[in-house]
Amino acid sequence: MPVFQKTFQISTKGHCDVIDITAPVERIVGESRLRHGIVNVSGSGSTLGVTTLEYEPGCVADLRRALDAVAPPTSDYAHNARWGDNNGYSHLRSALVGTSKSFPLAGGQLGLGTWQQIVFCDFDERARRREVTVTVVGE
Repeated sequence: MPVFQKTFQISTKGHCDVIDITAPVERIVGESRLRHGIVNVSGSGSTLGVTTLEYEPGCVADLRRALDAVAPPTSDYAHNARWGDNNGYSHLRSALVGTSKSFPLAGGQLGLGTWQQIVFCDFDERARRREVTVTVVGE
């Protein structure tokens, strides 16, 4: 079964920066020339997340508020005490959201719902350059 894989870079602002990455993922799917299979989108790092949502300001704000409630950036984390940094919350958020998602590929099209976009979330406490890997497996 053929496999096509490509990476792209994004610049983030940190602090729960949420970026719509649907377009670059769709471009890579098109480059693969595969018609049916599965698409995996994976971010490299332990302080980021890859998920889906309706990418609009209200939904993005709701996601940030929910993550602040579950893993607030001001809480005392054992990770911070061990390593002397202040990003324990970002590691926890990454573990909860996950660093990758997979989607169906049908007829050469990424299987997303009408209001569903793929988003990259940078939970760390600073701006970063991040790498995203898209792997298309199929026929």
